[in-house]
Amino acid sequence: HAAHCCNNVPVSLPLAGTQFQYLVVEKKGAKQNVGVIQLNRPKALNALCNGLMNEMNQALDSFEKDPHVGAIIITGSEKAFAAGADIKEMQNSTFQECYGGNFLAHWNRVSLVRKPVIAAVNGYALGGGCELAMMCDIIYAGEKAQFGQPEILLGTIPGAGGTQRLTRAVGKSLAMEMVLTGDRISAQEAKEAGLVSKIYPVEKLLEEAIRCGEKIAGNSKLVTAMAKEAVNAAFEMTLTEGNKMEKRLFHATFATDDQKEGMAAFVEKRKAKFTDH
Repeated sequence: HAAHCCNNVPVSLPLAGTQFQYLVVEKKGAKQNVGVIQLNRPKALNALCNGLMNEMNQALDSFEKDPHVGAIIITGSEKAFAAGADIKEMQNSTFQECYGGNFLAHWNRVSLVRKPVIAAVNGYALGGGCELAMMCDIIYAGEKAQFGQPEILLGTIPGAGGTQRLTRAVGKSLAMEMVLTGDRISAQEAKEAGLVSKIYPVEKLLEEAIRCGEKIAGNSKLVTAMAKEAVNAAFEMTLTEGNKMEKRLFHATFATDDQKEGMAAFVEKRKAKFTDH
């Protein structure tokens, strides 16, 4: 497609916000090293339509390739992070279409990004919106945030990780309750259950997420990717296998320039200058 000729532009260029219909994509932070993807479909409370998810994958790909970006933030508006998938788009799909086309498979891209991804959730994170937040590595919530999996009320079940990631995050009883009743939980309840790590005032949320992103981006991007890989392995492996993998990755850091620099800086009582090598 002629539309895709822009793929040859060097990735270090800032993304022109004009490329996207459903997103605002920019770099933030004092060193412009935090990529921010803001869902921007206000009339539909940021409902996740196919076009939006395709753009999201495009934005994630470009930040993934950009050597200056050390962390990525996904956020919505103050009213809604994302109120769910686009129901009008899917209501008439048949089983054959869903199964044959592997419906929603491309939503998984967020969870495959190697750089750390922070969800900054204000307002509604429901259904696919809650699932999108749970694919991220860290969730920060605004004080008025609400999380829920209301699919059961529409005669279906979560289809992008809701029954799996929610259960791993909050345990069986609360996950069952949320998935079977469609009831929402508040930011406070989400924090108590371990779904989110911090709660901030609504208007402070994004800047605090960017601050966290800057902290992360200030370390070695190479070693950070190893650390993320190790933590994620904890959800997939037995304790013995996970510990074995952690050791391998830990040992691997000693082959990097950044480990030498980090430890030298510590011993010499100075700030480390990481080069991502």
